[in-house]
Amino acid sequence: MEETNKNQETSSRRNFLKTTAIAASAFMIVPRHVLGGPGFLAPSDRLIIAGIGAGGKGQSDIANFHKSGKADIGFLCDVHDSRAAASVKAFPKAKYYRDYRELFDKEHKNFDAVSVSTPDHSHAIIALGAMQLGKHVYVQKPLAHDIYEARALTAAAQKYKVVTQMGNQGASNDGPRQMKEWYDAGLIGDVHTVYAWTDRPVWPQGIPWSANKAEVPKDLDWDLWLGTAPYKDYVNKLVPFNWRGWWDYGTGALGDMGCHLLEAPFSVLNLKYATEVQASVGSVYVDEFKRGYFPDSCPPSSHVTLKFPKTNKTKGDVVVHWMDGGIQPERPEELEANEVFGDGGNGTLFIGTKGKMMASTYSADPRLLPLSKNKDIKVPAKFARVPGGAEGHYAQWVEGCIAGYGKKELSSPFDIAGPLTEALLMANLAIRGTDVQVKNDKGRASFPGRDIKLLWDNNNMKVTNFDAVNQFVKRDYRKGW
Repeated sequence: MEETNKNQETSSRRNFLKTTAIAASAFMIVPRHVLGGPGFLAPSDRLIIAGIGAGGKGQSDIANFHKSGKADIGFLCDVHDSRAAASVKAFPKAKYYRDYRELFDKEHKNFDAVSVSTPDHSHAIIALGAMQLGKHVYVQKPLAHDIYEARALTAAAQKYKVVTQMGNQGASNDGPRQMKEWYDAGLIGDVHTVYAWTDRPVWPQGIPWSANKAEVPKDLDWDLWLGTAPYKDYVNKLVPFNWRGWWDYGTGALGDMGCHLLEAPFSVLNLKYATEVQASVGSVYVDEFKRGYFPDSCPPSSHVTLKFPKTNKTKGDVVVHWMDGGIQPERPEELEANEVFGDGGNGTLFIGTKGKMMASTYSADPRLLPLSKNKDIKVPAKFARVPGGAEGHYAQWVEGCIAGYGKKELSSPFDIAGPLTEALLMANLAIRGTDVQVKNDKGRASFPGRDIKLLWDNNNMKVTNFDAVNQFVKRDYRKGW
């Protein structure tokens, strides 16, 4: 009897999976048989949340939702028991699962919303499954691992009419609103160039995959952790953090910090989709004149340039420069020798026809340049601030879910977060393109992606002048996922 029940549960999870996987060319429509309609909430007006990913960032996300005073943590799910232990202890009444598919299958009638705080490669499939069940979703940054996934989630949020938020807390900070007010008042003229930079990665990149297999920790379900990614044997120091530097799972420095640093340019200038992108990356040499080739790993540093078309906030195209691995743009002449550029390791700089302004991580501490200008600014506030700033990002989503779809303005709903995420992933497309080998008739390999600019067809989601790189726009999921 026990074996029969186990088989039934396995079959049930497989059946659920069939309804939640992203289809090759379209969304699957799941009958909304479990809720009273779009944005339906329990009569208690308290949001019941299922937290997928309960350790690390998931732990702080869940705690912040509960801190809002309007949410209950009804369910916890993690593939790594020891990582989830603190959340399990903090919320002893929350039922615990390892497999999110089993949780969705068995408990879909018992929660209103889902928080997704997993490695990047699992974001989209979990979030889409939740939305197809009519659940509101909060997804950690970056929204998705691939451009196709980001576009799919953006469309799904509108299709299923659920309340969405990406976990880039800086979108709720005062900084972007302050800079919008300065820009709209004409203090720096028309912005044509933006720089964003970070000291990330702070994990290993530009390295070969370990050849030393390791024993899987007893409290980790390695197969579930891999999820949509290709199967590989477990190796040490990948979980719980260093996965960020591997293309199968993470999105590198751009995925970690891009949403935080490019939020303000998107918000202030109304940027949407880029038209072209080019990249140069740091090289790793393994011998004299022998450059290492590690296509599975993100590079140690990069400089990416994206061009965005004119918006209602600009007079022409805007060029955005992204720099990581400790590379920084030239210091502005208006900044004195001992004044900190950005916040030191990270920052964003706007260059306009009449002046410049910069900010720190999370778009915090916005400043006009030279800094002496900030003493006499008298621009009235016209954009409502989010109570609590970055920390209020969580409560804003909770309250939005309680109010219902379309009833409350959010800082980073998917219609905003989707295009922002796509810009980061387009930058990664160019980065990955530098490692694409093309062999001629004699078998000699070249790397054309290192020397060209990629032209982007936004409607068809493809690069038009270097087809070999389009393999990264939409990856293939592992069989069974």
